[in-house]
Amino acid sequence: MKKLLLLATLAGVSCLSLNALAACEPGAYGAGDGDFVVVVSVPNMPPPGQRYLFRDGRRGSTADDGAPVRCEGGAAVVRAAGDKTATWRRLPLTATDTKFESALSMMAGQLLEPAGPPDHKRPLVVMVHGSERTPAIGNPYAYALAAQGIAVFVYDKRGTGGSSGEYTQNFELLANDAAAALTHARAMAAGRFGRAGYFGGSQGGWVAPLAATRSGADFVAIGFGLVASPIEEDRDQMLGEAREAGLGEAQLEQIRRLSQATARIVTSHFGEGFEALEALRTELKDETWPPRIEGEYSGALLAMSDADLRRIGRARFDNLELIYDYDAIAVLEKLDAPLLWVLAGEDREAPIAETREALLALKARGKPVNVYLFPDTDHGMFEFETLPDGSRKGTRITDGYLRLLGDWMKGGVRGSYGRGERLK
Repeated sequence: MKKLLLLATLAGVSCLSLNALAACEPGAYGAGDGDFVVVVSVPNMPPPGQRYLFRDGRRGSTADDGAPVRCEGGAAVVRAAGDKTATWRRLPLTATDTKFESALSMMAGQLLEPAGPPDHKRPLVVMVHGSERTPAIGNPYAYALAAQGIAVFVYDKRGTGGSSGEYTQNFELLANDAAAALTHARAMAAGRFGRAGYFGGSQGGWVAPLAATRSGADFVAIGFGLVASPIEEDRDQMLGEAREAGLGEAQLEQIRRLSQATARIVTSHFGEGFEALEALRTELKDETWPPRIEGEYSGALLAMSDADLRRIGRARFDNLELIYDYDAIAVLEKLDAPLLWVLAGEDREAPIAETREALLALKARGKPVNVYLFPDTDHGMFEFETLPDGSRKGTRITDGYLRLLGDWMKGGVRGSYGRGERLK
């Protein structure tokens, strides 16, 4: 986040102090031609700064130096090319807060609907969260879909925000929550929507398809998710790290053995498999490359001593009920609803090779699968800069991604979507 500085006034000739910045009412602001910007308040951004997200994927804080949007008089003042400005009014959206029950927990939800006469063809989408612990209600993506004429139901993941229960990564339980959310959303919006389904990002790629098989969903859209197990994700992430580090085939084979060893430990809930990992730890003790290989969890398991891993490993790594050997392909084979899957071409967190192959195989067998790939993007569909140390700094969501989601849900995919490519 850039250092908070002074913002220029509309005329560009005088300055406002940071404390004089006005805050926008959270929501979407439109130009009247379909373009929009979402402005929301977030916990990790002190007021008066707010997060903004344009339809084309530009994002940041309204308090950033030179931010292209500021709030004034209940509207968003947007700066375009040549420092020209335009006033975008808040789009009329109706937000209805609600509660629903799922698996002995009370979940907090919100239905966002475009205002106006009931539209019996409007899609209704339930947003399925990733692995984050932050509340989902009020997130910018819900407004970004609603701004495109979609009814959006968003709810706080169990154990977060206004929802009770314990935070978990148990896909079975989370899918039950998502199915209950869709049932509740359908009842709330009765008579005001056509087809209803899910959108899930990241971990939502495991949860949303499973929920769809349990709730009769009409469609499922996934962004930067995996058709692989968490074990496979961990292995492929380590192999990708190793290749970027220039390691050879001998080291790649050791990493495959590491994955096999840690897989036995996590799938047994830290009951067995320690000996194979300790043998590999001894074999690698004089190597300099292991600290650079992390994966999702195997790097951390390797770095711990055998004694520590046996004593506290389960409490540290197996306390969220993650299904490490989850069979994502089996779920998709049961799914008959149309499926959109959007891949980030350079995804370090969720390597796409196996997912791409699996999706295209399902499509070849006649499943209603649409696969898009956006090149030069990382997890979250972020374009990025590579820093001198090899790490990446996300710059923006790639152009076309948000429009693709909206158009596909409405059944009207047409034209190009930034640099996105539809895979055959």
